[in-house]
Amino acid sequence: MKKPRLIPEARKAPRMFSVQALAGIVALQGLWMASPELQAAVPVAVAQGITIVLALLGIVGRVMTQNLR
Repeated sequence: MKKPRLIPEARKAPRMFSVQALAGIVALQGLWMASPELQAAVPVAVAQGITIVLALLGIVGRVMTQNLR
């Protein structure tokens, strides 16, 4: 097995669309778990749907060429 290595653009990761989409998933799920009020106000299916959409966008962002300035 090869030793894992960072990509050359690792310092630009916060600007990558895939990283932003995955950060959105982490934020959404963390907020969901920490907030009983949010759980009461938003149906589970909606939270799951948003998570799925963000994950799919992360996949799309991973395979797209991105101009990282």
